[in-house]
Amino acid sequence: MPHPLQTALNLARQALWLTSPNPRVGCVITASDGAVLGQGHTQRAGGPHAEIMALRDAAERGHSVQGATAWVTLEPCAHQGRTGPCCDALAVAGIGRVVAAMTDPNPKVAGQGMARLAAAGVQTETLAPGSDEAIEARELNIGFFSRMERALPWVRMKVAASLDGQTALQNGQSQWITGPEARADGHAWRARVCAILTGIGTVLEDDPLLNVRGLDVPRQPHLVVVDSRLDMPLTAKLLDTQGTGEQARQIWIYTATAPQDAQHAGKRAALIARGATVIDMPGPGGKVDLAAMLRDLARREINELHVEAGHKLNGSFIREGLVDEYLIYIAPQLLGPGQGMANLPALTALSDAVKLAFHAVDRIGPDVRLLLRRA
Repeated sequence: MPHPLQTALNLARQALWLTSPNPRVGCVITASDGAVLGQGHTQRAGGPHAEIMALRDAAERGHSVQGATAWVTLEPCAHQGRTGPCCDALAVAGIGRVVAAMTDPNPKVAGQGMARLAAAGVQTETLAPGSDEAIEARELNIGFFSRMERALPWVRMKVAASLDGQTALQNGQSQWITGPEARADGHAWRARVCAILTGIGTVLEDDPLLNVRGLDVPRQPHLVVVDSRLDMPLTAKLLDTQGTGEQARQIWIYTATAPQDAQHAGKRAALIARGATVIDMPGPGGKVDLAAMLRDLARREINELHVEAGHKLNGSFIREGLVDEYLIYIAPQLLGPGQGMANLPALTALSDAVKLAFHAVDRIGPDVRLLLRRA
């Protein structure tokens, strides 16, 4: 029988595409003999958290949870948000012990959930940060931790390239360098993020949809476009991918043009009429201030940001040290001269290279998927 926290982690993984901007959390309630009384994972934002789902599951099974142990992948919340405090719900239900894989980094919780449980007479335990379960719980919510601890989203740059590092031919042709398996895997990575970011160059050249396709997903990630001069065509396909209702896709266009600029006033109004939000974020040289943009996206509750852009914008993100993780698909083919992964300046010393460390290496169909992080 797997450890209850491993079962809870497996439940949390089922919420990978569901809970944003909330963390993915799993909960298992066990009796003194280890029998599972109830279990569940966090639902979409505004819905019940993992602890509530587990309590409901136990009730539906006809089990009493008096004196039982709740195993959760993240400390039960202690604040009134879209839902009530889970720590209070556990205490009222009669849970005798709560074991959490990690402390919640949200300043509104940050140990208060476990403290309130202890004050209610519930035994509490939080695993050491270096334990396997704690590491897994953090990895599942790496963007949530980034937003809470750094006030920044976790920035993941996705690139599909040939073995010699080309993402397109010199004439711009790029479909398809990698195989269908890698492309499907890329959509699964899109599904887990809060937002996908691209540049206006990609929009003008490819007119992409930049949504999740081929998967049954409960929501589409929001969309961010870096568009310094507000060149976004009103006919761009991505403007038609918003959807409706609570899970509608937001489209945020960051520009360096001034709101009072008469030349762009009409365009700005037309884009807003199409449902986009135009945000002024001017930086040096008439470009968008990318670092300020990331801080703004964190305020908009973006946990994981998936960058799918051209070599120029990729280069800007890398030069400014804004990329946390690289998701790179390498196809076993050589293309010769073309467009590289990122437009970076020539170095004069090897010591000036951007240092990365392999986090995972996997075969995806005929291609290789590399996951790298800053060393």
